[in-house]
Amino acid sequence: MTLKAGIVGLPNVGKSTLFNAVTRTRKAQAANYPFCTIDPNVGVVTVPDDRLYVLQKIAKTGVVIPATIEFVDIAGLVKGAATGEGLGNKFLSHIREVNAIVQVVRCFEDVDIHHVAGSVDPVRDIEVITTELVLADLESVEKRIDRQGKQAKRGDKEAIAEMPVLQKVLPVLNAGKPALLVELNDEEKAIAKNFQLLTDKPTIFACNVKDDQLATAEQNPYVQKVREYAKTHLACEAVVISAQIESDLVDLEPADAKAFLKDLGVDESGVGSLIRATYHLLGLRTYFTAGEKEVRAWTIRAGDTAPKAAGVIHSDFERGFIKAETVAYQDLVATGSVAAAREKGLYRIEGKEYVVKDGDVLLFKFNV
Repeated sequence: MTLKAGIVGLPNVGKSTLFNAVTRTRKAQAANYPFCTIDPNVGVVTVPDDRLYVLQKIAKTGVVIPATIEFVDIAGLVKGAATGEGLGNKFLSHIREVNAIVQVVRCFEDVDIHHVAGSVDPVRDIEVITTELVLADLESVEKRIDRQGKQAKRGDKEAIAEMPVLQKVLPVLNAGKPALLVELNDEEKAIAKNFQLLTDKPTIFACNVKDDQLATAEQNPYVQKVREYAKTHLACEAVVISAQIESDLVDLEPADAKAFLKDLGVDESGVGSLIRATYHLLGLRTYFTAGEKEVRAWTIRAGDTAPKAAGVIHSDFERGFIKAETVAYQDLVATGSVAAAREKGLYRIEGKEYVVKDGDVLLFKFNV
């Protein structure tokens, strides 16, 4: 299962530099002018997870395969995108294709890097993008109401089910707020998914700071403003990254990268936190398989049952599922081996109804 997170932002906020760093490539052309990324670049990113290397020692294997997600670098947006300004229509269609949004906001001053609005104000930048996405959604919902209203009068069941949900979404968009804030029950949420609204996508903010500000980022007034705004207005979180540091780390060996970060007074690059936060934002969880051949992280959705998790390895595993043998990661680490976990009664047999938890180490039995 590969889900996509789109990296968006105004021109010159560090978007393409971040994409290059996140994907450890030089795919996106990072230049000091808008629209240097026209077709969205796509990079497959490994999800940092230290648990894999602990399991590697227990399983005594040389092969470790981490979980992955896709990041998409989308062209910089400008005011008026909803009416086709800049690369507006293209930008909006690319956002429609991703599962979650990572919005990069500039939280540093630099006279050498031009800001499209002439000054640094991350909350204003967030509002520019939110407004463009809301306007695009508003147009889409109004058209759908018009179309489905006619169908509902003819007795179309799907249209009849959609109309009350559309009527709930419309006033929120009209107030300039994202569809994500509309209060819907599970049934209504399932219906709303069909609308493919841009502002209904889970969002995380990446506060881009200068290299010498990463260690003290929590005192950065711009970062504080973004955190507060994201929490109170958009019900989402913000993480701190330094696109420039990430860019410098790209060519370093892991040990050198660690030393470089230590000199800057930080333990981890912001990108690790961003990737993990995005993974969870997408509603993804990890379970492991561990043996002499390999230790591997597998991606499932939160709430998936054992057969569904087995199907991620191979559809035959789901179809012929008999049982899952499982031990929680913490229990396996505490006991040191599967045999010891079994002796202590921590190794369990689970059936078809079992909901797999993040960190479960699983072995599936199946028959096709």
